[in-house]
Amino acid sequence: MAKEFIKAAESRHKRGAKSRKEFIKGRSSPPRPRYDALVSDPTRLTGEQALAKLQTAARARLRIYIGAAPGVGKTYSMIEDAHGFRREGIDVVVGFVETHGRADTEARLRDLPVIPRRRVEYRGVILEEMDVEAILARQPQLCVVDELAHTNAPGGRHDKRYQDVLDLLDAGIAVLTAVNIQHLETLNDAVSRVTGVRVRETVPDTFLDRADEVVNVDVTVQELQTRLRQGKVYKPDKVEQALTNFFKETNLSTLRELALRAVADEIGEKAASHRQREGLEPALIPERVMVCTSSSADAPRVLRAGARIAGRLGAHWYAVYVETPSEAPGHIRRADQEALQRNIALAKDLGATIVRVRANKPADGLIAFAKREGITHVIFGQSARTRWEILLKGSTLNRFLEEVRDAAVQVVPLGDADA
Repeated sequence: MAKEFIKAAESRHKRGAKSRKEFIKGRSSPPRPRYDALVSDPTRLTGEQALAKLQTAARARLRIYIGAAPGVGKTYSMIEDAHGFRREGIDVVVGFVETHGRADTEARLRDLPVIPRRRVEYRGVILEEMDVEAILARQPQLCVVDELAHTNAPGGRHDKRYQDVLDLLDAGIAVLTAVNIQHLETLNDAVSRVTGVRVRETVPDTFLDRADEVVNVDVTVQELQTRLRQGKVYKPDKVEQALTNFFKETNLSTLRELALRAVADEIGEKAASHRQREGLEPALIPERVMVCTSSSADAPRVLRAGARIAGRLGAHWYAVYVETPSEAPGHIRRADQEALQRNIALAKDLGATIVRVRANKPADGLIAFAKREGITHVIFGQSARTRWEILLKGSTLNRFLEEVRDAAVQVVPLGDADA
């Protein structure tokens, strides 16, 4: 089975259209036209488009390997590619790879130069972390970094490993990294509903926007369960528990679908960005998404759903908060203010433009903003109010539907995803 997997991986990589050296250096620029031709060309790029092209060409490149679950082969594929880069003369180092005791992965890792890990004492336990300072001092062309969603031990440069990766990229070091689909922030609620497990370590979806390439490492559900039974994913004493919980066929099928969709969404977004950088025509009717947010504890789920919808549409999106007189500074309760700031911070991480609208009623502010900005899609959270309260005080959603008729409206159901 391992030999078949290796042959399949080698075959897949040989078919890749882009050479590994091209990945490190980026695309070569076409010959520049003469200055007078550039000026007279009616299709020339705007200043923003030219700047975006320059920034894309100059920056260090990032490839992310995404999988539906542990054991699909993300780390192995990443190491195989690292060997390919090294054979072509690229200076490659391993910043951090966790083999989980898998013999095939450990065997392939031995021939690559590995940066020694940083040892940290935390609550009487010695932990091993990626040594970012050592990698920066070494200045390789390419660094392999596993476990992207990992939370660092206290005392490091950053709280999260993905932030360390951004530092490497800023220093001009290209990165190969891997993550499971359940760690993407906007899919957190969906994964919790499917598997019954709330994943605490997440990566913002905006990190995927930074990627130059996103690779879906996929195997069938049956193949993954076979690997699990053979002890290639977890130790034998954990196999049966895994098969009856997280690795159930229904869970894996759904996670696999989520991974395929996430990669397809990223490809679509990158195609739209490419069209914009090249000065090509955008979609005839640009989509604009508004997500209604507040200090509610349910707002994060609505924001994540809105971010996914905006991503699929390739649309700019707004997280809109209506500040009513009772929630103005000096009047809003401290707990509500803190919750609101947390929700706004999450929206920023997910890529939203934050908008505060002052109005006497939430419906007034949302309707005015949607009409003014030409919003095409609106995301509401399901109301927690009783029918009696809605009858007495009216419904923000109902009034919005009455007054904004040319926008698609989606209501995100709220429930016990955190339970």
